[in-house]
Amino acid sequence: MPTFAEKVITFNKQLHYHGNLPSDFNVINPYLDNPETLVVMGQFYHKYYHDNLKRKFIIGINPSRHGAGVTGVPFTDTKRLYSACGIKMQSAHTHEISSVFMYDMIEAYGGPDIFYQQFYINSPFPLAIVQHKKPNNWINANYYDNKQLFEMVKPFMVESLKQHISMGLKTDEVFVLGKKNATFLAKINKEEKLFGEMIILDHPRYIQQYKSKDKQLYIDNYIHSLSGL
Repeated sequence: MPTFAEKVITFNKQLHYHGNLPSDFNVINPYLDNPETLVVMGQFYHKYYHDNLKRKFIIGINPSRHGAGVTGVPFTDTKRLYSACGIKMQSAHTHEISSVFMYDMIEAYGGPDIFYQQFYINSPFPLAIVQHKKPNNWINANYYDNKQLFEMVKPFMVESLKQHISMGLKTDEVFVLGKKNATFLAKINKEEKLFGEMIILDHPRYIQQYKSKDKQLYIDNYIHSLSGL
């Protein structure tokens, strides 16, 4: 029986978006763009998910090009991959603000070993999306930023969520990062009946950018919600 790690690694290796996109959007697949991404991603999952435990699901939006868009690990830039997880990436060096909050919260929870034994993080659209704003300038984009974009990627999102669940995730409750993300996932969940209770948490990027003075309160709220207190 394959371990949780092997299921995730297989899923990531087979990831490929074949659908259409609006003309000013593009998808970045880190597993195709950088061979080392596959290496460090594999090391991460073998380190923390080499078992068959059922985990709770934390759902982001879609990877950023400086976080999972490089490392292949959700909410993990190369700095946190090394400093918190002990996995060094040679070919890239990235800093991503959502990763800063997430790993401060994980440390407060008890550290990566304890946290990842209980939780699995990924996104309904598990590849990075970028939007072309002006010549040679692509910026991070969310799957819900454009109505046409959402409709085009929705079937891929539904299939991705179902594949994640099949790896061995608990579905009685799910933790959703970001209020707008939750609005769109609630629509999908109403149609597909994938999850029970949806627990909404403020997105790490929002907290780091706009609520940094109250960061500890948000960390406490995360831990309170994730622990079911």
